[in-house]
Amino acid sequence: MQTARPFAIKRFISLFAILLLVAGCAVAPPVQEMSDARQAISAAREAEATRYAPELLREAEHYLDMAEKELASGHYIDARTSALVAKEEAMRARDEAVAASAR
Repeated sequence: MQTARPFAIKRFISLFAILLLVAGCAVAPPVQEMSDARQAISAAREAEATRYAPELLREAEHYLDMAEKELASGHYIDARTSALVAKEEAMRARDEAVAASAR
């Protein structure tokens, strides 16, 4: 019976380590998402979205501001979501600006 006990302890430690690893991944700051959103907004500005798609650009900037506030308060999941929305809106603004300037 004593041989089963070390196995149970090793199993418990392994499961605990896996849980810590998974939990650590779930709460990591959304650094890459924030960077992607900033780059997309910059690309939209370079494509003159301020002129051709100002509403979409404002939306992107709004969501990036929200993401920054959420990040600062430790709400990483919300910050990640807001940063992804900011990137999508910025990409839409850029696409619209490119299309409008080509006309």
